[in-house]
Amino acid sequence: MHEMALAEGVRSIVDNAARAHRIRGLEAVVLEIGQLSCVDPEALRFALGLALRGSAAERARIEIESIPGEGWCLACDRNVPLASRADACPSCGSHRIQPLRGTEMRVRELLLQKNRQ
Repeated sequence: MHEMALAEGVRSIVDNAARAHRIRGLEAVVLEIGQLSCVDPEALRFALGLALRGSAAERARIEIESIPGEGWCLACDRNVPLASRADACPSCGSHRIQPLRGTEMRVRELLLQKNRQ
């Protein structure tokens, strides 16, 4: 389950931010996950529940925003929507598609608790 390794990476980001900015508690951790990233959002949410124990984000809400897939068809020279890396071009049927968007997984935002001390 590579989601656990990803969750540990998020934990490292949270720990570094908490240390650098003297953060005691976070209200939310906002993630962006591309539809083509091969990340299972629910498996990641479960792994984060374990990985964030004892961190500034232990009680934080986990928000996961999905980034739609998009690619460039090499055959017909068009940008096309992709739900999967295995999809064919909806215009010409070619499978020669270069992903442009939807492969990312990033921490977009760490929201501080409102009653921060």
